[in-house]
Amino acid sequence: MKILFNYNWQVRDEWFEWCDQIPRHLLKKELGGGARSILYTLFHIVEVEHSWIRGIQGKEYIVYVYEDYASLEKVISLSEQLRKENEKWLDASFERQLEKRINVPWEAETYTENEIIHHIVVHEIHHIGQLSVWARQLGFTPVPAYVVGRVL
Repeated sequence: MKILFNYNWQVRDEWFEWCDQIPRHLLKKELGGGARSILYTLFHIVEVEHSWIRGIQGKEYIVYVYEDYASLEKVISLSEQLRKENEKWLDASFERQLEKRINVPWEAETYTENEIIHHIVVHEIHHIGQLSVWARQLGFTPVPAYVVGRVL
């Protein structure tokens, strides 16, 4: 699973580089069929990953408000900061309790740790697909999403 997290982080960083070459107003432009805008989607990816990982750990839910991070530089900084914490958890040498039921404050149902880990990975991949569609709609080439050929 660590390989898929590394894949997501690598592709996320490539999207951040891609965004740096795009006019800022296009990053905040409301686009249909997804999570508002390119910048909001990147913020959402970062926030959701961290929230679920904290939920697995039984840690307090921290609400990150988009308006506090509504610039590319701030979203990149948040991503780097939270990734360090997420990576520590992922690298920790403890036995995972994959079938343990987890309750998080934003959901009524409980899920297994295994379900949540898979959700985190797939959630980001889903949104990367949305970013790719939007990039093409705006006339830009998206970041390649290939797993093959990457050093993970």
